[in-house]
Amino acid sequence: METGNKMMDDLRSALAGAEEMLRETAGEAEPKMRELEARIRDNPWAAVGIAAAVGLLAGILLSRKP
Repeated sequence: METGNKMMDDLRSALAGAEEMLRETAGEAEPKMRELEARIRDNPWAAVGIAAAVGLLAGILLSRKP
């Protein structure tokens, strides 16, 4: 029973660490997302072209037979 409690404590500790890391990462990503949105608004056709190219490449890679 004591081993189970230790495992739960370790799991809670790992979860708390992961939540903190997620908060830090989200705080760093927000300004970058705003910049990306601004670039997309300035050049919408470039964004469409890039998205189409990525989709085409993904389709080609996923349709290949092993």
